[in-house]
Amino acid sequence: MPPLARLLRSALILCVVAAAVPVVAQDGLRTSPAVSSQQSAVAIAADLSAGSGGSTKLTLTLSKPTEARVFVMERPDRAVIDLAEVNFQLGPETGRRREGLVSSFRYGLFAPGRSRIVVDLAQPATVGRIETTTRTRDGAILLTVEFQKADRDAFRRAAVSNDPSPPSRKEAVAEPTDSRPLIMIDAGHGGIDPGAIAASGVFEKDIVFGFAQALVGKLEASGRYRVRMTRDRDVFVPLSERVRIAREASADLFVSIHADSISSAPQVRGATIYTGSEKATDAESAKLAERENKADSTAGTDSSEGPGHIADILQELTLRETRTFSSGFAKGLMSYLSPVMELSNKPHREAGFVVLRSPDVPSVLVELGYLSSKRDLEMLQSEAWRADVTGGMAKAIDAFFANRTSLTRPVPPRRSAAIAPVSP
Repeated sequence: MPPLARLLRSALILCVVAAAVPVVAQDGLRTSPAVSSQQSAVAIAADLSAGSGGSTKLTLTLSKPTEARVFVMERPDRAVIDLAEVNFQLGPETGRRREGLVSSFRYGLFAPGRSRIVVDLAQPATVGRIETTTRTRDGAILLTVEFQKADRDAFRRAAVSNDPSPPSRKEAVAEPTDSRPLIMIDAGHGGIDPGAIAASGVFEKDIVFGFAQALVGKLEASGRYRVRMTRDRDVFVPLSERVRIAREASADLFVSIHADSISSAPQVRGATIYTGSEKATDAESAKLAERENKADSTAGTDSSEGPGHIADILQELTLRETRTFSSGFAKGLMSYLSPVMELSNKPHREAGFVVLRSPDVPSVLVELGYLSSKRDLEMLQSEAWRADVTGGMAKAIDAFFANRTSLTRPVPPRRSAAIAPVSP
């Protein structure tokens, strides 16, 4: 490394250790310097190196020591490094370099107080040594995880012995009775799962989170609704957990916000509204649902089928009416969005998205546009466009609940106390 680069890196580490700069979360809330330095290590570099004997090392440069738990998972082959919460200050190209046994890696907040690095393996490998050392010249902490080449049987045995299940969410005390409808806004992806990535490096998780926040603000300003988010910061939330949060909060409407990307067809643009169905409307919708349903795998967790078999939870009538409500809202949403945004050539479709599997909460998934389309990306990053579209959505929600006053929805089984949105 050139002397100037070493000097700059050393200076940055000293600044981090001194805790001089506030940390700004994705939700815009500032954390005091003292709290940040006490709670989170800062990562300023992540380096890969291939060694002899078919080993590869991943070395993380940290401001202070942090414990690491490492395990491997199969289908696809990957290693998962669980850490206490880490503030990753790494360059955008950091995880894209291939070296030895590692084809790529990604990182981010996995749950409140926990961060995760998911390493995509180029071939089966098991975890070797995990070392923490202090670099003498600047006091930086080096966390090194070694991966060793393994045959398929050894890798499979190692994967079976792991227990990578995410921690349970904390339940909150039930809120006082409020008769206003509860709207659950679901910002897709988050934390270690970036979602689609534009050619410019913009992440889907950031685009949809900003949009979701704007929509929440619009709905709350009306005073007509209670509004919650399945995630209120840049954190990973499993797909089935998003469904559970909505159901146990007794949500009256679930709106999931996404922005797709098709690099092979940059000319494709426009918004599409999806409702749940076992059979997809078309092959394109089926492929999209398949990609979105792999979000848990991307973050290093096992997928769950959500609420389970419908017959075990509610009568078929409940499911049928819930889907009728979902479809009705989707059609109304189309009519309110068409004057303010470009819609795709088939704006209402059906597919088997995991987040749309709630049997008793009307649910839609809105693909706002395509990050692969230059025009759509410009719109998605425009505050004026966002204000128009969230305004159209708010009007569609108003119309949906105005029309539902004469409708009777089957009463679902008793639920437990409401679950708070994911937050520290």
